[in-house]
Amino acid sequence: MAPLTRDFRETVTARAQRDPAFRAALIREAVEAFIEGDVDGCRSLLRDVINATAGFETISNETHISPKSLMRMVGPSGNPTANNLSRIFAAVQKIAAVRSHVEVEERCDA
Repeated sequence: MAPLTRDFRETVTARAQRDPAFRAALIREAVEAFIEGDVDGCRSLLRDVINATAGFETISNETHISPKSLMRMVGPSGNPTANNLSRIFAAVQKIAAVRSHVEVEERCDA
């Protein structure tokens, strides 16, 4: 995933702050990326979600993970554990007032 420009990130942040549906869509995309095995995409989207919703300090307070560690985890070469990702997703959803769930569908071509 290519890095986003500062202007684009500011646009995403501004929209996420005023549009709850957009916030929810960002979180959904991060969850879907994780479930599909796109860990790089998940980290990038989580970084955008954190910046667009609450910031690293607030997520740090919710997860009890230092802001610096959070930044490293969702950075380009981060390697968060499943436990830490779970804590981050829970905190982001709580702050953004959204809830995600997973549906499993049977594939016909299996």
